[in-house]
Amino acid sequence: MKIKMNIPKFLFYFVLTFPFFQLQSQNSSEDCRENLSIFAESAKIKNYKAAYEPWMSVRTNCPKYSLATFQYGELILKDFIKSSSGEQEKMNYVDDLLKLYDEWAANFPIRKGVNQIGKIYSSKGQAMIDNNVEDKVKIYQTFEYAYNNDINSFSNPKSLAYYFQTAYDLYKMGNSEVPLEVLFNKYEELTERFESLRIDIAKNIDIILKKEESGIALSSKEERNKRIYDTNSNAVGAYLQLIDQRIAKEATCDILIPLYSKSFEANKDNSLWIKRAAGRLDGKECSDAPLFVTLVEQLHSLEPSADSAYYLGILNDKSGNSDQALKYYQESVTLESDDYKKANILYRIAVKFKNSGRKTSSRSYAERALSFQPSMGKAYILIANLYASSANACGDSQFNKRAVYWLAAQTAQKAGRVDASIRKIANRTAASYNGRAPSKTDIFTEGNQGQTVRFSCWIARSVKVPNL
Repeated sequence: MKIKMNIPKFLFYFVLTFPFFQLQSQNSSEDCRENLSIFAESAKIKNYKAAYEPWMSVRTNCPKYSLATFQYGELILKDFIKSSSGEQEKMNYVDDLLKLYDEWAANFPIRKGVNQIGKIYSSKGQAMIDNNVEDKVKIYQTFEYAYNNDINSFSNPKSLAYYFQTAYDLYKMGNSEVPLEVLFNKYEELTERFESLRIDIAKNIDIILKKEESGIALSSKEERNKRIYDTNSNAVGAYLQLIDQRIAKEATCDILIPLYSKSFEANKDNSLWIKRAAGRLDGKECSDAPLFVTLVEQLHSLEPSADSAYYLGILNDKSGNSDQALKYYQESVTLESDDYKKANILYRIAVKFKNSGRKTSSRSYAERALSFQPSMGKAYILIANLYASSANACGDSQFNKRAVYWLAAQTAQKAGRVDASIRKIANRTAASYNGRAPSKTDIFTEGNQGQTVRFSCWIARSVKVPNL
């Protein structure tokens, strides 16, 4: 007996065509894999023309197949932009590159579990700047999207700096999207981001410095990493200086005090706003203003912290209450739990003491800062300057007085060894101090090469006279 099976028509056709669909899918996958292999091999040797066609095939037909499609695609299109024969051809490739970043974000927004949106869209904003796209509002909005949606992967110092530069340009153009207060807020946000990057780099450098100081040779990987950290440290320092130069033209006491006074009432319960405002006034030497007192007292009442205690120390310093100021400075250090932020506070206190002529206290706080962050080169520069400023007051002879400059130069040189971001400044400073130290003729005349000169003043250190 035959059993009649009623197979639905659509299922019948599906069964018949399933092998075809499966084969087509396998062929498609094989094509993607083959084209990926072809364009990747060509791109690795920078033969971008040969890579272009198979790359476009993968990009069009299987955009989710591999992240390499977008990583190499960025290189391919940037090369085509650079070598394009005319302005129209160049702009076509620029438009395609900007489109590629959108596709990248759509297909691979996450890599190894980490969000990449900030990195992708900040790269897009940078590409717009690098290729002279004129729409500054669009550039600013692209950076803004990257920063607001994924600050963690928006870590390229150059792009962070140009994000601020674009905001600054819009402010100067009178664009309503970036009034003065937004510009200052953006500056504060980005300097905090730079500070975060600086600390991350410093932590890695300090690990290597401690190993070097222990006498253990660095591995080739550690040597390579040290060069990378030095390069990144230089970049952070240079681009932070760029945005500091921009804001310096706008951030004067005459501008800051009315601006913050106007906004205080609306922000009097916002501790972050108050901290930033107080920091800006202090940074621009506006701390004599009554507004600074108001900000500090309000900040300390809202949220007693390392920052509020530090600013209370400044207020007491200004009033001549040195003992009370020191008490607040020490409280500030105690309240801060992060070693690298603690180092920064200690350095700022050292600067305050230097400016008030309290050299022993200044060096003490600078050395404490170095105990928490050995790579803080600016602390060594501060100490070197303290020594140099005491040359005439130390030493029992003209030779010994000038010998202080050797100690200052050696301290400045150490700054350059531990901190690549200030190496040029450190080298120039050391050269300047060596130029003021006793000459070879002086050493020959004194006949004291190789001897130790001790300084009995506040310096309480010694230096060895160079051999001829």
